[in-house]
Amino acid sequence: MNAQFNRLQRPATTMPSEVEALCPPPHLLPGESIDRYHAVQAAIFQDINPQTAIEWLLAADIAELSWEMQRYRLLRHRLLDAYRQKAIQTALRRIDVVGIAPDFQDLAEIYTVKNALDWQLDPSAAHEIEARLHSHGFDQHALNSEVYVQARDDLSLFETLLNGAQLRRLLLLKEINNMRRHQRA
Repeated sequence: MNAQFNRLQRPATTMPSEVEALCPPPHLLPGESIDRYHAVQAAIFQDINPQTAIEWLLAADIAELSWEMQRYRLLRHRLLDAYRQKAIQTALRRIDVVGIAPDFQDLAEIYTVKNALDWQLDPSAAHEIEARLHSHGFDQHALNSEVYVQARDDLSLFETLLNGAQLRRLLLLKEINNMRRHQRA
C-alpha cells in the first residue's frame, strides 16, 4: 500500500480512490463551501505531490489543518467585528451616561445599547455616531484599542488554536520530508 501510484508528470490534485476510502469526508460548518475546501485541498496536493498512500494521508491531514487555520482566521475577524459594537457601546457610555442622575442611568444605558445597535445596522446612524465619538476624542485607533482590550481572552484562544494547527501542519510536512529522504537513501 505504500508503493508509488502511477501519475502523469503534472502533480495530482485529487486523491486516488484507494486512499480516499481511508479519509473521512470534511466536516464543514454552515456557510463554508465544499468547493473552496476542495480548492485548498487540491492546491496542497499539487504542492506536496504525494506519491505513496502514507504521503496522501499526511497531505490530506495538512489540507485539513490548512482549512482549520483559514476557519480560525475568519472566525477571529468576525469576533473582532462583534467586539467593535461593544467598543462603540463602551465609548458611547463614557460620553452619554457620565453625569446622568442615578435614577436615569438605567434608561441612559438602554439608549446607549440601542445606539450601538443602530451603529451596526444603519450606515447613516453609524456615520453620525462615529462623528460624535470622534468629537469626544474617540478616533478609530481608540476604538480599535477598546476592541482588542475587550476581545483579548477570545483572541488568545484563537491564537492558541492557530499556533496548534500550524505546529501540527509543520510536523506533518517534516514527516513527509523525512520519509522522502529515507526512501532516497
